[in-house]
Amino acid sequence: MTKYVIRGGKPLYGDVEISGAKNAAVAIIPAALLVDGVCRIENVPQISDVTLLLKILQELGADIRTVDRTTVDIDCTHIRNAKVPDGMARQIRASYYLIGALLGRFGESLVPPPGGCHLGTRPIDQHIKGFVAMGADVDVRGGYIHATARNGRLQGGQVYLDIVSVGATMNIMLAAALAQGMTIIENAAKEPHIVDLANFLNSMGAQIMGAGTDVIKIRGVDRLRGGTYSIIPDQIEAGTYMAAVAAAGGRVRLKNVIPKHMDCISAKLVEMGVEIEEGDDEIVVSRAPEKRLTRTNIKTLPYPGFPTDMQPQIAVALCLAEGTSVVTEGVWDSRYRYVDEIRRLGAEIQVDGKIAVIEGVDRLTGAPVQACDLRAGAAMVIAGLAAQGVTEVDQVQYIERGYEDIVRKLSGIGADIRVVVTPDEEKAQASAG
Repeated sequence: MTKYVIRGGKPLYGDVEISGAKNAAVAIIPAALLVDGVCRIENVPQISDVTLLLKILQELGADIRTVDRTTVDIDCTHIRNAKVPDGMARQIRASYYLIGALLGRFGESLVPPPGGCHLGTRPIDQHIKGFVAMGADVDVRGGYIHATARNGRLQGGQVYLDIVSVGATMNIMLAAALAQGMTIIENAAKEPHIVDLANFLNSMGAQIMGAGTDVIKIRGVDRLRGGTYSIIPDQIEAGTYMAAVAAAGGRVRLKNVIPKHMDCISAKLVEMGVEIEEGDDEIVVSRAPEKRLTRTNIKTLPYPGFPTDMQPQIAVALCLAEGTSVVTEGVWDSRYRYVDEIRRLGAEIQVDGKIAVIEGVDRLTGAPVQACDLRAGAAMVIAGLAAQGVTEVDQVQYIERGYEDIVRKLSGIGADIRVVVTPDEEKAQASAG
């Protein structure tokens, strides 16, 4: 059992290096399945979701070589198997990208349903709609999602997404890269990691136009060749450290960021009274510890709106703002599971459906809490940093799915945070018995 023990109430000062984007990496690594040759991928985040995907590719027969801490060579030339191992895929939501990649390469894929954090229903009906439009039959049998191209190879098709879905947009792009003819995705998502996936595929020889707009066109090619590509910095990791400074106070320089990607987060923090200075590839975030945050209203929306993946972190900061803030969750239907945990620290927050009303309090007080998913876990860490006294955060495996070296990075800017490992009580009892 691993937990983080945080002694809060200390402002944060110093520099943080932002890692590669989780949401880009978990699509770009499966995309290597489409490439005939060696892909060198740089700026790879050291997180458990990435480790798991690399293991899945190895199980399928990929040759994977670690070049250095953030660089990996992937050669999927000799893969002959389109069936993904069951146990590993169920631990990670992004395993669904293997459906599009394997279907695009082999005309067939057998992938278990995705796992990951519990944020409510996560249907992949829009993904399936895209595959069907390209001439695939998709069914679920024997606990696997089985997709087969009717003619052995996917054909270009036209797909209108009923909802703006990041996962479906990326999965259809993967499937379409080697399809015959042109595929058009309308009402496509526009997130930075979608542009990054398109740039990766294009650098390997794909023909994808319009990524970053709501209409993406993919002209299928016969093969993708090897090459080198560097993943963009993580927008949400950077936003999480920005929210931590907003909540705890201090002055922190975030290095290796794309400030344009941060606009949707920066704008809200400025409304809350946080000072933000932008450089070419860095952002300085500051709030005087004695100055209280200002209330604001937030609604999460697809990019370029405020990201749903930043909602719990910003909500924690708003718990310390002066006045009443309203947060509306516009993407997921179960993103407030962390509210009971944050109340343990003295936050005043009420939830009705997709709306949370937050009455700002003068202070939070440390208490034992749990990370109930990846971003909620990050929010609990932020709460602990801002709270007076000691906060213990349990279930930290969720946090490590998406944040590289979070304890080391926070310690480097003055946080009093440490990892404590306690023996699992059940195992201890079993061995004693």
